[in-house]
Amino acid sequence: MKLSKICALLLALCMLLGLVACGDTQTETPKQDSTPATTEDNAPTEQQPDTPAQPDTPAVEDSAFYGPIYDDWSKMSDEELYALALEEVKDGSPINVYATSSKMLKVKDPFEEAFPGLTVDIMDLDNDEVLQKCRLEANADNVQGDVLQVKDVNGDVFFGDYEDGIITAFYPEDICAHIDEDLLRYGYPLYASQSFWYYNTEAFPDGQPIDSWWQIVERNEDGSQKYRIFTKEIGSETAYLSIFASFIVNADQLAADYEKVYGEELEYTYDASGFPNVPANNAGVEYLWRFSQMKITFIGDGDELVEAVHNSTADDPALALASAGKITNRDDSGYNIAWVVLSPYNGLQNLEYMYVVNNCKHPAGARLFIRFVTGGADGESGGFKPFAKEGNWPVRDDMKDKKNEMTLEELNAAEPDLASIYNVFLDAQDLWIYWLDQNPNIR
Repeated sequence: MKLSKICALLLALCMLLGLVACGDTQTETPKQDSTPATTEDNAPTEQQPDTPAQPDTPAVEDSAFYGPIYDDWSKMSDEELYALALEEVKDGSPINVYATSSKMLKVKDPFEEAFPGLTVDIMDLDNDEVLQKCRLEANADNVQGDVLQVKDVNGDVFFGDYEDGIITAFYPEDICAHIDEDLLRYGYPLYASQSFWYYNTEAFPDGQPIDSWWQIVERNEDGSQKYRIFTKEIGSETAYLSIFASFIVNADQLAADYEKVYGEELEYTYDASGFPNVPANNAGVEYLWRFSQMKITFIGDGDELVEAVHNSTADDPALALASAGKITNRDDSGYNIAWVVLSPYNGLQNLEYMYVVNNCKHPAGARLFIRFVTGGADGESGGFKPFAKEGNWPVRDDMKDKKNEMTLEELNAAEPDLASIYNVFLDAQDLWIYWLDQNPNIR
């Protein structure tokens, strides 16, 4: 087992023991959330579904949870879910939403106005915190959350929490008809985004200075770097490391891009002899090795990353990897920044997913909230409004995107292949940590 997994498991165990010590609730394996069975009064009842037989070492390519999966819940209208939700809250309890974006807080008032009698409590945490909270509650048989908003960029959520029965994907059939089915494979998406390299528009008034990922690691004839590089620490930033992991999966594309840029075949210089699962002559591994040996300044805050680019000059140029949404600093703070669009592909479509927490108290209310925040039946509910910004792309084809001039496809974003990334992610992380430790420029 990889060191990172061991550490994560030990942390989760310590937190769980602390939780159990505070009460008498015994730990129990969480039950799988059910597909509703329609009774005479149209109220869904929670049933334990048949668990598909799994081999001892199942391949992630064969998941029984790939979507879209439609059930009786999927066919229900807002009116039907609303009627059921009112029954669920007769005790005065709120629908609890665990979110990873503070923008979700702005959905509370319009939802409660649209559905009188329902109250929503929204907890704003980071990605790891909301997942840990759901896991601890499930293991303690003390589920408090109803809705989970979470990003999954490397398959950990899908192949872990979803397949383990902690959360379930709700696919409203009428809305899903307006979403590319490929984007429904790993869950029900709220919106898509991606990470970009940023450059200084004042330093490069004629446009982006690079066109390929390989040019980021390019060096001058004297061995010095062409660009100062700013980023979050790749090994602990899952979204960024997932891009590098995807390069290992799509090595042929990366090798072809090198030959296109430089007119010669890629030379392989990495030594991964201590890693038996790492392939030889893989362009993605080669890129990870070269990038790990650059002089890099790690900054944990995205706004500070793009500020570093803004403060750079033509004589000392800089590039920074940050989320697409940081482009708003161009207008809000006057930064001289713009996105770089690269080959062979710029990055991955990072999807924010909406899940129902299994065994939650408000299964109908949770699904009603998910429908509302993703636009409702006609895309006009108003629930998506707080998430409409430059750098966030709606996934519905019937929703007008007034914030982004170009689509993610036009910006050369690749659709996520979480199964393939999941297979290589931990090896990529181990390689990064090992090679970064050999970098004399980073101490």
